[in-house]
Amino acid sequence: MVNKLLLLAWITSITAMGGSLFFSEQMGFIPCTLCWFQRVLMYPLTIILGIACYRSDRDVYQYVLPLSIIGMMVSAYHYALQKVPSLHEFSTCTSGVPCSGQYINWLHFITIPFLSLMAFTIITTAMLVMWKRKK
Repeated sequence: MVNKLLLLAWITSITAMGGSLFFSEQMGFIPCTLCWFQRVLMYPLTIILGIACYRSDRDVYQYVLPLSIIGMMVSAYHYALQKVPSLHEFSTCTSGVPCSGQYINWLHFITIPFLSLMAFTIITTAMLVMWKRKK
């Protein structure tokens, strides 16, 4: 079970990293400040979880949880900036691409920060289950 959770988390991180690179490099979407913070938190998870899968490291949650939980908070804040108009005045993006901008808006709720939030949530959940099974 633990190996499946590790694999799920790793594949999720690979997909999130690949998706962010696709949106910026292929689609030409310029990342905003909060998008960069999410990348900084997600990209190392791909390497950490890959090594953990290779080694069947059951203690990797100790290293992954801080990054994934902070990533969840950043992406949830970013998503709220996009979807709650009254929060636009609290935006941290002061230059370049506005954080409240939406390059995609599939089904009127799926945006890039939403996809990031889902990836961080899947990884966090997998790590919390691993932690609980360890006890």
